[in-house]
Amino acid sequence: MTPPIETTKRPRRSIPVIRDYFKAAKKYPWLLSVLLTSSFLFSIASVIAPLFIKDFINLISSDAAGATTTALTSILAMYALVLVLRWIVGRTQILSLVYLESKVIVDLYDKAFSYLIKHSHQFFTSNFAGTLQRRVSRYAQSFDSILETAVFDFFSTAIFFGGAIFVLWQRSPMLGIVIAIWAALFIYIQVLVAKYRHPLRVARAEAESGLTGVLSDSISNQSTVSQFAASNHERTMLGAALGNWYRAAMRTHIADWWIWGIQGFFAVIIEVGLLFGALMLWQQGLLTVGDFVLIQIYVIGLIERISYIGNSIRRLFSALADVQEMIEIFETPYSVTDAEGAVPLIIGKGEIALKDVSFGFGNERVVLEDFNLRVAAGEKIALVGPSGAGKSTVTKLLLRMYDVTEGSIRVDGQSIAEVTQESLRDTISFVPQEPMLFHRSLRDNIRYGRPDATDEEVIEAAKKAHCHEFIEGLSEGYETHVGERGVKLSGGERQRVAIARAILKNAPILILDEATSALDSESEALIQDALRVLMEGKTVIVIAHRLSTIMTMDRIVVIEGGKIAAEGTHDELVANKGGLYQKLWSIQAGGFLDDSNGT
Repeated sequence: MTPPIETTKRPRRSIPVIRDYFKAAKKYPWLLSVLLTSSFLFSIASVIAPLFIKDFINLISSDAAGATTTALTSILAMYALVLVLRWIVGRTQILSLVYLESKVIVDLYDKAFSYLIKHSHQFFTSNFAGTLQRRVSRYAQSFDSILETAVFDFFSTAIFFGGAIFVLWQRSPMLGIVIAIWAALFIYIQVLVAKYRHPLRVARAEAESGLTGVLSDSISNQSTVSQFAASNHERTMLGAALGNWYRAAMRTHIADWWIWGIQGFFAVIIEVGLLFGALMLWQQGLLTVGDFVLIQIYVIGLIERISYIGNSIRRLFSALADVQEMIEIFETPYSVTDAEGAVPLIIGKGEIALKDVSFGFGNERVVLEDFNLRVAAGEKIALVGPSGAGKSTVTKLLLRMYDVTEGSIRVDGQSIAEVTQESLRDTISFVPQEPMLFHRSLRDNIRYGRPDATDEEVIEAAKKAHCHEFIEGLSEGYETHVGERGVKLSGGERQRVAIARAILKNAPILILDEATSALDSESEALIQDALRVLMEGKTVIVIAHRLSTIMTMDRIVVIEGGKIAAEGTHDELVANKGGLYQKLWSIQAGGFLDDSNGT
């Protein structure tokens, strides 16, 4: 079995994330252009506005105060105009950001889900559903953090920084040089600190994913927890996961504590130092009172923005760490893929042939070896044998939930490895032993067999599967939601809904994996009638342990140890004294039913 995705042993790369996000944003060039333009204008306005404050202060501090009323009013009017324009572009900036983020997040969700859902059955059995869900959500939702950090923090700060340095350089080149050097050094230190913190954030993200997986596993198996009185055991499992998360979280918090402390200390030094230098220049008559105020505004603004750059860098690395887990899935190739140039399956009568098929779960266990089976078009066969013999594996290989290790499987002469998976599965109706329903309405669950079916066709299929009666007895009828995996229904009710879904699909090949095992005797008799109608004209493979349900099959294939031990009709196999089928029949006829599951 393929192990869960390892996120701790692979190198972390931010480039695929940025590339994916940039490609997603480029789909909306107008929104992206408006966002960047408005962000640029907002920052320019933030640089220009303090210039009017400087002039205003200089004018107030001049000796000709009585003659400055008109000039002061004019300066205030210009200052107000700049603020209004900044407000307008600020609103434009936010609106374009909201639209761009929302559209791109929708696209990213679709991309992540579309890739994830096409992974093989083996992939999903090796990973927690809750963890995979979290990875998809993080991949999409982290876009807003990365975009806002890039636009609001890096881009806008760079514009403000350049404008402020330019203005201060004009007043005093030395002052401009000092601030530029300090800002560059401060940002460089922030980048180094963020890189140091990044592995800590990655570890925390992985610990959170592990915690989510444990929670999801326990909650989804709540009934098993109750039946085994294992709540304390689950709390112990959760406690271990919480311990891992706590240690990872505390390492990041302590790192933040040091980072913010050092950052704050440097901010105090530069602010006091620059003010002292400005004071010296003012005393020498090189700066006016207005210049002094201008420098104060710019310095405070730069300190605030550059100090926040450190937090922005940490947010960026944190978002990249969160997204990286989904990137790992993107970089995990499908174990079952359509061949290059795969064509749709052209179904004829539905003949199935397995030739020299071998299959095993890695190096752990060989299930089938040199297995050969031919099912004629329209033939109805049953697969029987002890648990682990390989009965269900045959059907999973036919559905290409796994690929064969050796050999080939053909449907109407076409290798299923050379046709598209979707077209193959469109030709097969499958009713598993334990059907899983969606937390949707009963109508939607039945219609899943053929999404374009009318309500009348859905109801007709439900009647044939004998679930119409209990559905009509529900307060909301066909609109009743069945709960996660159909937990609001009994096992027999879920089975009948699954059979109704297969009836509605009406595919030429039908696979029944203990399809009546969860039904009571009365329901089973009704369903057997429905299945007989459903099986007419179809190629049918039935997996069964209750041999009384397959006595009328055209052929019964006995599988043992991954090979065919015997085959024939019920009467022929029962007549074979000492054969496996005859032994199973003797046990069941004596009242002892082998209810184990096939593999």
